[in-house]
Amino acid sequence: MQVTILLVEDEAGLRSYLESELKFEDYTVISVSSGEQALATFKTRASQLSLIILDWMLPGIDGLGVLRRLRRHSDIPVIMMTARDYVGDKVSGLDAGADDYITKPFETEELLARIRVILRRNVHKNVTDPIYRVGSLSLDTKTRQVFFENDEVQLTQREFELLLTFMKRPEEVLTRDELLDLVWGQSFDGQINIVDVYVRYLRNKFKEHTDRQLIETVRGVGYRLEAASEHEK
Repeated sequence: MQVTILLVEDEAGLRSYLESELKFEDYTVISVSSGEQALATFKTRASQLSLIILDWMLPGIDGLGVLRRLRRHSDIPVIMMTARDYVGDKVSGLDAGADDYITKPFETEELLARIRVILRRNVHKNVTDPIYRVGSLSLDTKTRQVFFENDEVQLTQREFELLLTFMKRPEEVLTRDELLDLVWGQSFDGQINIVDVYVRYLRNKFKEHTDRQLIETVRGVGYRLEAASEHEK
């Protein structure tokens, strides 16, 4: 299957270089230099696109603004490119729905590896769009809705993917490294433990709906989704 990548980078030299390298790998590349052009291209050619590589620092609408607009309509994979090495910025990008980020300067092979991981993960998504149910939780992968009993729980894309991973393997202890691989497809630089951050996000979302701790910390090495409370067993 042909893979088409939208490359959004305002620096002409880097854009030209990356376009050449991606084409060498047999990817079809559409390259633009601004956030406005990226959104216009997505609007007319969304069905053709497999992945977006999106620079953070863009003239006009910046990369984060583009990403937030995209996430209103689409779950297309997005890799953020940024020269900003501040941890808070990385978390903001991931929380807005980025699938991955890469900090400039980077080696081309690292970017290509991240592309392969994301494309491989998407190929293996369950095409039957099942509804997962664990205790009082239900998760619909087609509508991307989550319910606890009869209450809908609003999750970001990354929170949804993390919860889905737990629901596919209820009562099983998943280590942080396993969760990184299954949800993010990469290892982070150690400045923050992104798994802990997002488990905390999920716990806070469910505090509004239940007093029960749905995601349990196990021996400090990982986490487990409790399938049911005592009265449900």
